[in-house]
Amino acid sequence: MLAEAESAYVLTGRGAEQHSKGVDTVAGFINLALALGLPGRPGRGYGCLTGQGNGQGGREHGQKADQLPGYRMITDPAARAHVAETWGVLPDVLPGPGRSAYELLDALGTTDGPRALLVFGSNPVVSAPNADHVGKRLSALDLLVVADFVPSETTRLADVVLPVTQWAEEDGTMTNLEGRILRRRRLQVPPGHARSDLEVLHGLAVRLGEPGHRYPTSPREVFEELRRASAGGKADYAGITYDRLDAGEALHWPCPHPEHPGTPRLFLDGFAHPEGLARFATVDHRDPAETPQEAFPLTATTGRVLAQYQSGAQTRRVAELNEASPEAFVEIHPDTADRAGLADGVMAKVTSPRGSALARVRVVATMRTDTVFLPFHFPGAARANLLTGDALDPCSRMPEFKVSAVRIEPVEEVIAR
Repeated sequence: MLAEAESAYVLTGRGAEQHSKGVDTVAGFINLALALGLPGRPGRGYGCLTGQGNGQGGREHGQKADQLPGYRMITDPAARAHVAETWGVLPDVLPGPGRSAYELLDALGTTDGPRALLVFGSNPVVSAPNADHVGKRLSALDLLVVADFVPSETTRLADVVLPVTQWAEEDGTMTNLEGRILRRRRLQVPPGHARSDLEVLHGLAVRLGEPGHRYPTSPREVFEELRRASAGGKADYAGITYDRLDAGEALHWPCPHPEHPGTPRLFLDGFAHPEGLARFATVDHRDPAETPQEAFPLTATTGRVLAQYQSGAQTRRVAELNEASPEAFVEIHPDTADRAGLADGVMAKVTSPRGSALARVRVVATMRTDTVFLPFHFPGAARANLLTGDALDPCSRMPEFKVSAVRIEPVEEVIAR
């Protein structure tokens, strides 16, 4: 179908990435797109869908602990020198690569790990893999501070909760899949004593002895700093300004100077290699980190439902959304359900080597007979991430959310034992 289509676009989402071999899988899709000549041609290409509204912008400017603004790596001496000059510090002041997200959570409260943690708008008690273990690590901290605008399972563990503004209460930008920078304008004034994330970071920096002027609280000032810090990088925002965005210009990075029109489409003239050609990545199949065994004969995979969002901390507060999707469930093939003594609508216990989750059975004829599916939005004993493990992709350090060896059984039988 792809080869015969007049125009075709290959898009991968989080499901392809959330494996211990996710980088290889995505590289395989890119190889396919290259083999078909899709990138760089109108109406064709490859794209990676993010799971968050500004996931693309975060990836470009240092969201991971081995990155610097502009798709620069923190180990690159030239990148370190440029960003250090932008920030008015010496390059040696910049740290080296930090722990990945799961490895940071795994180290909390340990001898060589952090003793305090500041969490912005995240609910790892529900959303992190190996969730029971992560909850214990959070509880081992000397200080846990959570900045959020709704209560969550993680705020309940916190020593301090800071009410912060949400997206409709602050200005800023977002970047979409195409690399287009979108202006975001404040809709309403935040209530009470809510602070912006920038104000929280400014206050913390000042209390730690840093000069306050290095930590501006104005989104426009921060964007101006980002323009300077990203200049010359792959994701170059130097020519993008609030004034140009407010005037209605559709600006895509790289945009290296204010007269530059931006780059709506990459790779029209070549790829970022000396000879201008693309390169295929060599990838081989390998099994997931955990495969079914006698005690855990099935594979569980996790995902989303339409009515709930992420860990559900926001959407579970909305009656209409809860009515549409009120509780955790597990989808299972009819034959697999029969063998396990399960019927549609009963409660089941799904168990992996890490722990167990309770969910209501949905018998679905289109499921594979060796696989069950659980959404990850629900709290407590219904957390799908009680099942997931700590296997990570060796390159991206992405956890293997999508594959866990499990068994499934009726709750009544479990209680009877």
